[in-house]
Amino acid sequence: MSNIIIDVQDVSMCFNMTTEKINGLKEFLIKRIKNQISYTEFWALKDISFQVKRGELFGVLGLNGAGKSTLLKTVAGVLKPTSGKIDIAGRMAPLIELGAGFDAELTARENIYLNGAILGYSKKEMNLIFQEIVDFSELVEFIDVPIKNYSSGMYARLGFAIATATRPDILIVDEILSVGDFKFQQKCELKISDMVRQGTSVLLVSHSIDQIRNLCSKGIILEKGSLIKQGNIEELCDYYYSKYT
Repeated sequence: MSNIIIDVQDVSMCFNMTTEKINGLKEFLIKRIKNQISYTEFWALKDISFQVKRGELFGVLGLNGAGKSTLLKTVAGVLKPTSGKIDIAGRMAPLIELGAGFDAELTARENIYLNGAILGYSKKEMNLIFQEIVDFSELVEFIDVPIKNYSSGMYARLGFAIATATRPDILIVDEILSVGDFKFQQKCELKISDMVRQGTSVLLVSHSIDQIRNLCSKGIILEKGSLIKQGNIEELCDYYYSKYT
């Protein structure tokens, strides 16, 4: 069995951006019928290649607009790359958008089962880990409250608790730890480290370079959609500090 669980090969992602302001759907449709809409290409990712091994905690560094979130969305399958190939060898739990997979009108209890179903787990399987999710999220008093009443921190707690309790082969985390309080962030970091020891691979984006340095072993740096450096996390963080701070 190969030790590579994420294999990103020459991945590029292009978005077509309109070059003029369009006021409303009606104007858009009229201009489109008349072929009056012009676009400019925006390459969010350009020929990105890297591999993540089983049980590896892999960090993605870069300034705002570097392409970090776009990269995670392509790895998670939310976006299809314009070119290139991504091979995934395992079950994945993506935490890339706060509240993704949740229905705000439903309670946290109902959303646990809904989110589990989206991740491919049966109600029976979710029953086995339901209490673990509630306990870790520390939301027992709010478990039957519609989550439209939740704060962003409560959303993050619930999402992280579900994703980690399902014990995925791959956990993708995009800045979600930044919305919780410091104590809960520490709790999440310990959970991530424990999952990695048990063989889960983690792809992590964080604005906290210290968090990346403390958690990750390897990683990459993106700049304006291009991969400019990859390798040992200590070297990457030192380089990042010297170039961007």
